[in-house]
Amino acid sequence: MKLTIDRGALLKALAHVQGVVERRNTIPILSNVLMKADSNGLHMTATDMEIEIVETVAADVSTPGSTTAPASMLYDIVRKLPEGADVELDCPAGKDQLTIKAGRSHFKLGCLPVDDFPVMAAGELPHALKLKSDALAHLIDRTKFAMSTEETRYYLNGIYIHAAKSGGADVLRAVATDGHRLARMEMPLPAGGEGMPGIILPRKAVGEVRKLLEEADGEVSFSLSGTKAQVNLGSIVLTTKLIDGTFPDYERVIPQNNDKTLRVNSQIFAAAVDRVATISSEKTRAVKLALDKGALKLSANSADAGGSADEELEVAYDSTPMEIGFNSKYLYEITQQIEGDAAELKLNDSASPTVVRDAADASALYVLMPMRV
Repeated sequence: MKLTIDRGALLKALAHVQGVVERRNTIPILSNVLMKADSNGLHMTATDMEIEIVETVAADVSTPGSTTAPASMLYDIVRKLPEGADVELDCPAGKDQLTIKAGRSHFKLGCLPVDDFPVMAAGELPHALKLKSDALAHLIDRTKFAMSTEETRYYLNGIYIHAAKSGGADVLRAVATDGHRLARMEMPLPAGGEGMPGIILPRKAVGEVRKLLEEADGEVSFSLSGTKAQVNLGSIVLTTKLIDGTFPDYERVIPQNNDKTLRVNSQIFAAAVDRVATISSEKTRAVKLALDKGALKLSANSADAGGSADEELEVAYDSTPMEIGFNSKYLYEITQQIEGDAAELKLNDSASPTVVRDAADASALYVLMPMRV
């Protein structure tokens, strides 16, 4: 294999594929990127056996062929080469060494056999949806913060994506929860989504897809079966296994009869929560909300530092006075999702979950469990 490629294009592609590679691998070949050169350019593949990413980059190929090289090391080398450089990659047939040349820089990397590189077959993907890249990014951004990191409840370690009904309309809905808070976001169901199975997209795949969407423009193809999903962005194709588990019936934890409504400026509220939480105990991160007619008092105490903090806000609230406590980190993260001017909190009592919505956007809904303070 021998080719010449623009340093910028190579670096960008390596940045995409090496994100999938696990730094600590018991299987050496999984630390490598597979490179295949042909008349269509350079095809680079990386996998951790759960996710596979393939990216095609334009290159001047003089000798077609393939090899594998350490992904992280190759990325670091290319990153440190001067901008605008042409990079020559050369791995003669029968050799287990890749030569990298750019100007007066000259590197050699050991290679592993191409035949050892695992191939992740996507299999049949009967459901194909076409989405705007920014719509898929929005769906992920409004829910990913609520994914669980607790490995024992592995079925919560991702985003549950499925077709649903909302107000009589078909929607594509994304839900994430860690048992303390829940995030639900929906959009009109794209063509091809009818009859799709509910899938749990794993946390790592969510992160990699979101990074790719950062640079995407236009439509994205999202194909899936009951066990795998594939996101196709043209020159980049990411395939991932899905979490094999049953997502809980989240509808049961969304309160329907919360009769107390608090409306508050979302930015002012988020900033106040953040300020007051500075003093809260590192262990509990508790913040208390005391509600009265037209007023909200936020307070926190620290048994460790012997300190306290409180702040009062003018709000729209005309129900009976009440007090409720929340984890300040969870409350702050939810208020950060509100894009409109006003956040609307639907409350019942100090022991019941609270519903948080963007007053100007019905497509997003959040549920937060209270805590004793």
